[in-house]
Amino acid sequence: MTTTQTPALLAACWTSAGDVMPARGSDLSPVPIRERIEAVARTGYTGFGLTRPDLVAARETVGLGEVAKMLADNGITQVQLEWITNWWTTGDARAASDEVRRDLFEAAPVLGVDNIKVGADDDGVPVSRDLLVEQFDALASDGAGVGVKIAFENTPFSHHIKTTEQAAQFVKDVDNPNGGLILDIWHAFRGGTDYDTLPQLVPARFVFGVELDDGWSTVRGTDLEDTFDNRVPCGEGEFDVPKFINAVRRIGFDGPWGIEHMSEEFRQLPVADALARARTGALQCFARADEQAAGKRS
Repeated sequence: MTTTQTPALLAACWTSAGDVMPARGSDLSPVPIRERIEAVARTGYTGFGLTRPDLVAARETVGLGEVAKMLADNGITQVQLEWITNWWTTGDARAASDEVRRDLFEAAPVLGVDNIKVGADDDGVPVSRDLLVEQFDALASDGAGVGVKIAFENTPFSHHIKTTEQAAQFVKDVDNPNGGLILDIWHAFRGGTDYDTLPQLVPARFVFGVELDDGWSTVRGTDLEDTFDNRVPCGEGEFDVPKFINAVRRIGFDGPWGIEHMSEEFRQLPVADALARARTGALQCFARADEQAAGKRS
């Protein structure tokens, strides 16, 4: 499947957040929510991502109804929230996770949220894969109750589910129609996934979102530092983004494509400049993907 139409792009949460990043101090974006939404729309995106801390801050200041109006007024047609982890745990960790769940689930029907990104962050406390399967199934069913899909994203720092292959098998084993996968090129490349295998790995019904960026073949610093600090716009690194795009197209994915950026350089740019540069790189890669697909057909 190929297309010459301009693809719908979603600005994942960190792409519009400005000078902030996860796991280093405050997770709150310094950019007002209205300014972020307007910048995302003005630079050509139709989807918007938001973290729980920024969601709560917006809820407590302008209110969810006003955020929904901002999104509608700016032509944002898909909203994505994140991040839930520790959904399998007990005790204080589970209580904190359930509080995050309540906040995101409360917002989902108001904002028209399509999916909530979740992960299985490995904090060193052992957990069985069987328990993860059981509890992800429960989380997905809970999400269905408020009309929002639950999208799992694998990372190198996940319990048991570190690679794209493992994540695809995980959602297939759970087999909940409301529990699916985020296919992230960063984690696919870092996990050594052959892009051409993606159509065989996971059926389209389990692909709830896709995320694009680019980077270098060699990890710089720790996996966590590399993930947060060293991404580059699509087409500026070594990930072969057009090949990944065409592999995902062959799956049959037809939703908006997430553009996710976290880097030291991008955090210093004005938000509108970062968004525009990320979008331009992605669109250039889509154009090259179209050319490559056409070449294979001829």
